[in-house]
Amino acid sequence: MITLALTGSIGMGKSTVAAMFADAGIPTFDADAVVRRLQGPGGRLVPLIEARFPNSTRDGAVDREALSAAVLGDRDELAALEAIVHPAVHHERTRFIVEHVDSPALLFDIPLLFETGGDEAFDKVIVVSAGPELQRERVLARPGMTAGKFEQILDRQLPDEEKRERADFVVDTSGTLEQTRAQVRDILTCLGLPTGV
Repeated sequence: MITLALTGSIGMGKSTVAAMFADAGIPTFDADAVVRRLQGPGGRLVPLIEARFPNSTRDGAVDREALSAAVLGDRDELAALEAIVHPAVHHERTRFIVEHVDSPALLFDIPLLFETGGDEAFDKVIVVSAGPELQRERVLARPGMTAGKFEQILDRQLPDEEKRERADFVVDTSGTLEQTRAQVRDILTCLGLPTGV
């Protein structure tokens, strides 16, 4: 089994690229989706987060805006949140691997892969990238996003250039969807995997 880590800064197109790998039959673990489930209605992290960050939940789920306001820009508070979230995500990732033990490859969509030192755990790292202007345009088009919030998020992330240098493969999403899909096909071919995209 080949383990592939997919990463990239905010607004680079990771979800689109991850979907292309999934379309090719590669089981995909989406760390952000797992976190949303664990913090969503009835999620097992909700009481732990509320205990550590009072008034950060509402109606049995984490209030993402309130939690973001509590931790963004404060490294100690962010570390406290990560100490709650990361072990739970690791547990879910282990369960995912066991469920797909017979697959020729697994893809793990992990936004903060390099920042958390997780890249060593994978056979290959794929970085999704685009130019800074396009990235900014995509991110600021998101509901509730502001220039200030975008800058705070960028401050937590390794610069795109560094990620590209550390990658085994880079997928540039600044072109058309078909151009992006062709790059995914090339990676799958290079790894000897089915290219059903």
